[in-house]
Amino acid sequence: MSYHIITIEETGGMVSCRKGQLVCESEQGRKSIPLEDVAAIIITSFSTSLHSHLLIEAAKQGVALVICEHFQPVSLLLPANRSSDTLLTKATLALPEKRKGSLWRRTINAKCVNQYLVALELAPYHAKLERLRATAYGKSPHKESAAARYYWQIYGEALGEKGFERNEGGHRLNGLLNYGYAVLLTSVLQKLFAVGLDPTFGIYHATRERSTPLAYDLMEPFRPCVDWRVWQWMRQQEDPEDFTLTKEFKRFVTGFVLEKVGYLEMEVDIRSCIEGVVRSFRRAVLEQRATHYQPWTPKNSKWAG
Repeated sequence: MSYHIITIEETGGMVSCRKGQLVCESEQGRKSIPLEDVAAIIITSFSTSLHSHLLIEAAKQGVALVICEHFQPVSLLLPANRSSDTLLTKATLALPEKRKGSLWRRTINAKCVNQYLVALELAPYHAKLERLRATAYGKSPHKESAAARYYWQIYGEALGEKGFERNEGGHRLNGLLNYGYAVLLTSVLQKLFAVGLDPTFGIYHATRERSTPLAYDLMEPFRPCVDWRVWQWMRQQEDPEDFTLTKEFKRFVTGFVLEKVGYLEMEVDIRSCIEGVVRSFRRAVLEQRATHYQPWTPKNSKWAG
C-alpha cells in the first residue's frame, strides 16, 4: 500500500485533486503531493471543503478518507475495491490465541516500563519506585495490575494527592485523565482506520457493541504520555485543588500528540509514533510474527514524553 497518511487540520481550507496531485489550499498557502503516494487522508478540521473530484480520484487510487468531528472519527470513506482488505481480515481472524497473547505481552511490557519512567521523573526517591521498576521489567503474568498499584500511588503523591486511586469516578483528577485518554483513543483510531485495520478485532479487550477493542489495546503504552501532560498542567496551576475541566486544559492536554519522542532510532511527534506502532502491528498480523510489532518505549532512561 502507499505510505503517506495525510492529516488535514487547518480550518477554512479546500482539498481537491488536480492532475493526479492531492492539493490542499488554505490561508497558510498551497501544498500538494502525488495522490498515488497517499494511503489515507484524515480530516480533523472543523471547516474543510472537499471537491467532489477528489472523492472519485481517491477511490480510483484506493485512498481512504477518515472524517472526524472533535478529532473523533465519524465517517470512513473507502473505495469499493478496498471496502474489505481480504488478506488483512483473514490474517486478523486467523490469529491464534497464543500469538494474541504474545502481542499483548509486548504491549503491557511497554506500558509498564513507560509508567516506571514517568514515576522516575516525578518522584526519583519514592520508596515504592524500586518495586515498580522490578515489576515493570519483570515477567509476572499479573504485572499490569501490580505495576498500576505502585504507579498510581507514586503519581498521586507527586501531586500532593495521597491515597489517589485511578478509577472512572472518585477523585476529580480522574476527569482530567479520562479526557486525555479520550484524545489518545481518537488518535489511535485515526491511524487504525488509515492503515486498514478493523478496530473491532482486539487482542485483549473484550468486543462489545460499538466498542473498538484494538484501539484500547494499542493505546496502552501511550497512556503515560497523557499522565505526564496532566501532571505538567497541575504543576502550573496556582490552586493545586483546582481540577476543573476548562477549555484551557483541553487545549493543553490535546497538544501532547505533538510532543517529540524517540522511536526506532528517529525523533518524531507522538502522533507519528502512534502511526509507526500501528503499522508495525499491521505487519505483525499479516506476517503472523509478533516480533514485528514494536510498541513504543523511550530509548533512554529519562522520560522522553
